[in-house]
This record gives sequence, structure tokens and C-alpha cells, in this order.
Amino acid sequence: MTGKNNNLRRRDLLKRVSYFTAGIAISQLASCGSRNRASEVGTSTPNTEGQKNDREPIKLGLVAALTGESALSGEAITRGLTVAIDTINEAGGVLGGRQLKLVRRDDESTPAKGIAVTRELIEQEKVAVVFGGLDSPVSLAMLPVIHELKTPYMGVWAAATGITRNDFEPNYAFRVSANDNLVDKFLLGYAKEKYKVSKVGLILINNPWGESNQKGFEEWAPKYNIEIAGIEKFNEKDNDLTAQLTRLKNAGAEALMLVANAAPAAQVMRSLTRINWDVPIVSHWGISGGRFPELAGNIASRVEFMQTYSFFNAQSDTGQKVLNKLNQKFQLKEPSQILAPVGIANAYDALMLVAKAIETAGNTEGEKLQAAFLNLPQYEGLIKTYNKPFTTDNHDALTEDDYIMVRWEGNQIVPVEKKS
Repeated sequence: MTGKNNNLRRRDLLKRVSYFTAGIAISQLASCGSRNRASEVGTSTPNTEGQKNDREPIKLGLVAALTGESALSGEAITRGLTVAIDTINEAGGVLGGRQLKLVRRDDESTPAKGIAVTRELIEQEKVAVVFGGLDSPVSLAMLPVIHELKTPYMGVWAAATGITRNDFEPNYAFRVSANDNLVDKFLLGYAKEKYKVSKVGLILINNPWGESNQKGFEEWAPKYNIEIAGIEKFNEKDNDLTAQLTRLKNAGAEALMLVANAAPAAQVMRSLTRINWDVPIVSHWGISGGRFPELAGNIASRVEFMQTYSFFNAQSDTGQKVLNKLNQKFQLKEPSQILAPVGIANAYDALMLVAKAIETAGNTEGEKLQAAFLNLPQYEGLIKTYNKPFTTDNHDALTEDDYIMVRWEGNQIVPVEKKS
């Protein structure tokens, strides 16, 4: 699908971020502080005086939630990127021996901060590629900067359809993650098959990510002969959603389609308890990127949600290598200790594809990297084997065939079929 078919036009993107302008200058100054400067990870060749540029490490940027309620997502992404970087560096690096270095910045789940640190990473740190984090509003806000500075964006979590299906030409946004439109199709199909529903209620976070999923659910519901009984939205800080849930209950919803990150989604669960409504809950993956089990309590396990990978099943050779690396670097002895596995898996495969793009391009020039992503060699990854993962019309490497359903079991994310 080309940008022409996208509902989110470039002027809309610019409009969405314009009200952040006043805060950008302050955020840019803050981004240069010592806290952010210290946030570099990954094995690298040290810079020495007189060293030639072609022997310096290649910097890759990460803009993600490293603090706050979604910090777990940023840590998972960091681990996936770090394991991949170590694997590449130990094998000799890229471009004849150049090492990779990860430079992280905390977006604080705030679009204005994401804009500022993205510009700083590209203009001052000279990163070749910027990896995105959990929050779709942040990634959407980053797009004008990414395209102005002609630096590829690689999404590894944020799933808003408009991130990759945008109106920028050429399009510098790529993704090894879910796409809301495909997720919504997948979740409705799952609800229809497992719960035999004919009516569902949508309970969506009130931001661009929620809007993205509303469009997807509305598009796919008729194709599954499912009626949308009602659409209710809520804000990040709302602590009582009994009114919205009561309306959906009275409208005859037979299952709830939930889209929110961990903390606000936990408020949905607590409000369900207040009205004593035992209803199937089928969710997007936002609840895997934070402290959902702690915040929601015992009923957290009622929610079934999608992921792109599980470390519980029999592993491929690549999967076993990643598990071994995680054990060595982070002392993770078994799959149950891997929190937010989707962040690790997506980030690992995305980094490997970025390395192949650098090799294909022969350098780190943004325009050549963008073209290289469209001509990648086959790669046998963690999630799947990637055979021409990106095309001119499709910048999403994963499809609905790569999605699985999981649930929380205590503090572990396990496949749904393992439910006892």
C-alpha cells in the first residue's frame, strides 16, 4: 500500500506536532545534559585522536521510554539491540571492521521530547539510523524530523499504521513490528474464532494510537460479520472508567477490544472489577511494555494479547543463540525471566536488518541507506526468515502471520495455549 492510500497525510502529521513547537527548544537544551550523554551502550572501537572516519564506530540511536511507567519497554528494546550489536561486533563489525555503538535517549513517552532528542541524535551524535520505542504518538511526531534530515527510522514497537504508511516521499520510516491495521484484523479474527462473538466493544486510549486502531477495527469488523456495539475512549490519567464500560455492557458487547499501554489499561481492569463484568478481553500489546500485572492485580491474567515472538516454544538456532546471549549478558536463565519479549525479539531482528542495510549501501549516508532497505539480502532472523522484507509499497517487515496470542501469568508472558 502506498502513502497515497494512507489516512494520515503529511499536513496532518505537521499539524499534530505544531503545538509542541514552543517546548522543543527547551527539550533540545535538556537533551544535551549529562544524564543523556552517559546513555551509550554496546561494544565499540574507542575514538582516538587522528583516527580516520572510516575506522570510527557507527552510531545507532534509540529514542524510547527509558524512565516512567513504560520503562520496561525501553529496557527490553535496549537488550535486544545490545545482544545484536555484540553479535555483529564480535564477528568483526560492518564495512570491513567498523564497530557499532548504541546511543540512547529517553523520550519520557512525550512527543515533544522525542522530537528534540531525535534531532540531537542526528545532528550532534551523527547516528546513522534512529530506532523508535513503544509510544506511537512519539514516533508519529518524530517523522517530520526524520524526513527533513534524511535519516532512516526503524520502528521496533510502536504500531500506529501511519508511521510507515505515510505521505513522505521518499519514505524513510521502516518497521520490524506490528502494524495496527493488521493487528486489528488479527484480534477481531481471534475474538470471532475463540469466543464466537457477534458484537464487540472498543475501549481505546484517547490519542493517535487509539485513533489508528479505531480505524482498523471499523474497517475489519464487517468482514468478520462483527458489529461494533460501542466505542469508548479514555485518557492516560483517568482512574475510573466505570461509565464507559457500563455503556459498552448495556450495548451488548460480548468481548472488549482493548488498546492502551500498561498503566491506563490497568485502570480498565480495576473498573471492570467495580462493575463486576466478566467479559473476554482481547488486547493490543501495549500492556506488555510496563507494570501491568502489578497495577492490575490478579485479574491481569484475564487479558489475552498479541505478540510477535515467544521464547517458550522450541527455538530455532537463532533463537537459542539469542537466549544464550541474554543469559550471558543479563543473567537470564530461562524464558520466564525475559520480560517484554516482543521488545527484545523485534529489536534484535531490526538491528540485524539495519546492519545488512549498511553493508548493502556501503556507507552510512541516509539516502543510500534508505535505498538499501529496499534491496536487502535474505536473512534468517529470530522471528522469521526475511526475504525482501521491505518494498517501495510496504515498509513493514512483519505480517499478521507473524502474530501470536499470549497472556500474563504472574510476572511472565506465556502463550495462551499454556493456560492451565
